[in-house]
Amino acid sequence: MARVAIEYCTQCRWLLRAAWMAQELLNTFGTDLTEVALLPGTGGVFRISVDDEQIWERKADGGFPEITILKQRVRDRVAPGRDLGHIDR
Repeated sequence: MARVAIEYCTQCRWLLRAAWMAQELLNTFGTDLTEVALLPGTGGVFRISVDDEQIWERKADGGFPEITILKQRVRDRVAPGRDLGHIDR
């Protein structure tokens, strides 16, 4: 089981975006995750990691992830054999 952390910028008011992504991950991966943590930050940060391994960073990756891309990246680390249905097609 894995821990996902979503660090978001409070100055930019990205809490709702981070919370929505957390909800989507919890709905998709349920018991494959031990936790989805929302970490407040500043300076335009939006970073997502799985077990301390960064899988998305807003500045380096050019914006925010599409939810389908995020789910694939989480799946690849949490449950590589899992089929994500229409997302994988």
